[in-house]
Amino acid sequence: MRKFLVILDDSRECLNAMRFAAMRAARTGGGVQILSVIPPEEFNHWIGVGDIMREEARERINAHFQVFAKWMRDRQNVDPELVIREGEPLPEILAQVGEDTEVGVLVLGAGTGKGGPGPLITQLVRLSGTLRVPITLVPGGLSKDALEAVT
Repeated sequence: MRKFLVILDDSRECLNAMRFAAMRAARTGGGVQILSVIPPEEFNHWIGVGDIMREEARERINAHFQVFAKWMRDRQNVDPELVIREGEPLPEILAQVGEDTEVGVLVLGAGTGKGGPGPLITQLVRLSGTLRVPITLVPGGLSKDALEAVT
């Protein structure tokens, strides 16, 4: 089954990327894989404190995932899977795409602020010619109706 890989982070545009991935998966018979990357700098403390912070980050990610997963199951009849990786975001995303051959599309939410679409998109676009999957950029300001129309 072809999976839409979408990145779960704290950005506003993440919501539109999640919606887009779920709607496309529902309409094409695909699946959704949600990837969250925990950066290593969150744990540069003493070992015990780092372990507690790592567990808290995983709990926060799981709580966010449950909200998105419920919406996807209830509204789109799609049961997403969660993958949590630790490391720098770009290498971990590339590793996930490389390791899971069912990933067919990488879906990213593009920021709408003055800073452009976001550093991750900027980095991935530079590498897009070498990726084995296409990248779909979903504008963060796209309305629900517009999302429905394009999916």
